Amino acid sequence: MPQPIEEIRKFREKKLKNWQKASFEPYPEKVERKFEIKEILKNFSKFCREKKRVSLGGRIFSLRDQGKIIFLDLKEDKDKIQIVLKKDTLKNFDFLKENLDIGDFIAVKGVVFLTKKREKSILAKEVVLAAKSLRPLPSSWYGLADVEERFRKRYLDLLINEGIKEKFDLRFELIKEIRKFFWQEGFLEVETPILQPLFGGANAKPFITHHNALDVDLYLRIAPELYLKRLIIGGYQKIFEIGKNFRNEGIDREHNPEFTMIEFYWAWQDSEFLRKFIENFLKKIIRKFFKKGKVNWQSKEINFAKKFKVLDIVDLVKKETGIDFEKDSQKEIFNKVKKIDLEIEEKKLISLDDKNLEIALLFDALFKKICRPKIIQPTFVINHPWQISPLAKRKKDKSERVSRFQLIIAGMEVVNGFSELNNPQEQERRFKEQERLRKKGEEEWQRYDADFLEALEYGMPPTAGAGLGIDRLAMILTNSTNVKEVILFPLLKEKND
Repeated sequence: MPQPIEEIRKFREKKLKNWQKASFEPYPEKVERKFEIKEILKNFSKFCREKKRVSLGGRIFSLRDQGKIIFLDLKEDKDKIQIVLKKDTLKNFDFLKENLDIGDFIAVKGVVFLTKKREKSILAKEVVLAAKSLRPLPSSWYGLADVEERFRKRYLDLLINEGIKEKFDLRFELIKEIRKFFWQEGFLEVETPILQPLFGGANAKPFITHHNALDVDLYLRIAPELYLKRLIIGGYQKIFEIGKNFRNEGIDREHNPEFTMIEFYWAWQDSEFLRKFIENFLKKIIRKFFKKGKVNWQSKEINFAKKFKVLDIVDLVKKETGIDFEKDSQKEIFNKVKKIDLEIEEKKLISLDDKNLEIALLFDALFKKICRPKIIQPTFVINHPWQISPLAKRKKDKSERVSRFQLIIAGMEVVNGFSELNNPQEQERRFKEQERLRKKGEEEWQRYDADFLEALEYGMPPTAGAGLGIDRLAMILTNSTNVKEVILFPLLKEKND
């Protein structure tokens, strides 16, 4: 049976007092550390020949007491080296033996050498405590296998579980490479408000906060879209923003209320051009991490090297469900939907006097529930109904559709983009319709944004824009099935002790 945590903590607190009684500062402001462990390992042969004296620091991850000699594994970041403590070379050997624990940070001065078993080691000449650990690391106590506990105590997850840190290293390297790509393509990185007087740019419920000095309610942004478009109106040509968005929605394997996206806008371009740009962008980015452009995800190979498929959303839904939303009558559509086991929030279909909108919502639900999960390879799904795309420009040849695309990978929407609606009169009509639906109880519809409409009336050139979910792309590249695996501190329900 493992010792209760409080018993271990009290025992370690006694050791802490021993350090203090011996006039050692257990939490010094600074200790001597001239070498990183990775530097010692890289130059080990040279240092060993020279019998190099080094000073280094790290956390104790294992401790093996063999009487007059102690072996420690000292770890710093991903690098580890063995430290050898000998009674005949350390004046305070007995004190260290009694008062060091796994988890402690120490600084060591010593000589580089190889053991008889050819293990790279440091023979300690001096050991100083850098920070006393009062709690045992899970691997030396009960482990850290509980998934929610891993997310809740990410610092331990990073320390104990193999491969976790590598996931986040890849995530942040991914963001760096995305940023570099857009800079090299001539885009300007900009910043827009997170606190907004009116939310917009997506169909989502916002978080509400209050500014005391102004005595006004504000919203955490659900998307930066309408502010980025204001910048296009103001004369910028190619812009992007990487940042947090916040949506007061459910939490599941694909959704966290706080998430990271890149949104980018390119004046004088359209959605077809942007699809080609995004395909080229992703191919280059993926090859930074996977040379062949192929990613293993949940026993499937996702091939980014091949040309991305392009599918019409109406044709796709027809193929998977047998429902033709352009040719079937309303009665036929509703009768076919009833035969499909489809869970849709009833409130979304209540009191909608616009039957076309009701059909569009059914259509969107069918796509999300039935079609999207089956799309594993990178696929552009295009030509959505205008009723569920209030900020996109209508297609010339199909007035009920818009020039919009979604890039679906591994059953998830990774990119959403379109030719931006720049007709202020049509945008106003759509805002009014969305506002009307909000009054019927739909909190996720767009707001009527008079300030944005005023800006649009000054004129915005033909523009294409898109948003890419960095969390979801990181999920795919790290072979993760839950977005919480790639967010350092995901939102969790408060724990009841």
